Amino acid sequence: MEKIMFYILSAIITVFAVLSVTSRKLYRVTMYLLFVLLAVSGLYFMMEYNFMGAVQLSVYAGGIMVLFVYAVMMTDNIGNSMRSIGGKRIILPVIIAVGTATLAIYAIYSYQGIAATKEATVTTVEHIGNKLLSYEPGGYVLPFEVISILLLAVMIGAIVIAKAKKLVNQEKN
Repeated sequence: MEKIMFYILSAIITVFAVLSVTSRKLYRVTMYLLFVLLAVSGLYFMMEYNFMGAVQLSVYAGGIMVLFVYAVMMTDNIGNSMRSIGGKRIILPVIIAVGTATLAIYAIYSYQGIAATKEATVTTVEHIGNKLLSYEPGGYVLPFEVISILLLAVMIGAIVIAKAKKLVNQEKN
């Protein structure tokens, strides 16, 4: 049963990833990407990596996709088709895609496996939380705080830019 679910989720990821790249409708692209992110979270849950599955659902499928949908809704050309890329502009992306796929297939088939040198440890959400907020060596409290300051600076910058555009528009009128 697990093998069947893996193949179903892999097929969903592959089909919707290809559709998100080839679709010419902007809103459909975001919906296809949402389906890809949901299927990836399903793979995490199948591997019993519940924390990453929950993060994938809440952060990516939940938060980021909501921002994408709002950004798409605010564009003027939501109903219009995007222009197609053809001719010489498609050659380099195709070469890069084929090269990446070839490298990935080579890496998968040449993988020998890792010999088990020590016992596997079970990682719980409590362990991850303690590591994130630990001051000890190997703790992540400093990067955690730096990211929060960076996000605060980004929010302040977005507010300043939005207010500057509003003031410019008021002066024009």
